[in-house]
Amino acid sequence: RRRILTPMASFAPKKPRASLEDLLRIPESERFHEIIDGELVQKAMPTIRHGGAQVGLAGRLAGPYNRRPGGRWPGGWRFATETEITFEEGQVYRPDIAGWRRERMAELPAEYPVTIRPDWVCEILSPSNERNDVVKKMRTYQRCGLPHYWVLDPVAETLIVYRWTDGGFLLVQSAQGEERIFAEPFTAVSISVRGLLEGEDDDEA
Repeated sequence: RRRILTPMASFAPKKPRASLEDLLRIPESERFHEIIDGELVQKAMPTIRHGGAQVGLAGRLAGPYNRRPGGRWPGGWRFATETEITFEEGQVYRPDIAGWRRERMAELPAEYPVTIRPDWVCEILSPSNERNDVVKKMRTYQRCGLPHYWVLDPVAETLIVYRWTDGGFLLVQSAQGEERIFAEPFTAVSISVRGLLEGEDDDEA
């Protein structure tokens, strides 16, 4: 009887999961990376529109909110840009902008990366990172119960506002171009994506 030989199945070796030590081994001046689903991923280099949106939004929120409560503005928040935060094992992100309520972060933590989950995150899309921000990282934010998640697209000039619920993220607000909204949780100020990009948003808007 003829013997039929079948080729042996070939299996690619499983890539080891990246660790925090792997991330911190990258020189700080070159470390523009995240660990997403256990994989070390370099963030997209920001375009002028991405950087402008980041600066514009951070500046728009900082004055009214990045202070102790009391006075003309609500205050009660702390903000940080491009800060490494551990959300879960194998998930260490650098959100474009993150915010913590001061009752949860009374003092600036000495730990690094930060392990206190933010109360709000805004990710600003780049063409090469959209899948990470709206799929992979969003899943982690949802599992962690991140109360508020914004996705800002500086090319399409859109802002999508999500709120966490027991059933997952709920899309509660959206805006495009010059359209102004009072986006939760920062409802004391109005925001337009065009205004952020052009540097035209101010406290009187």
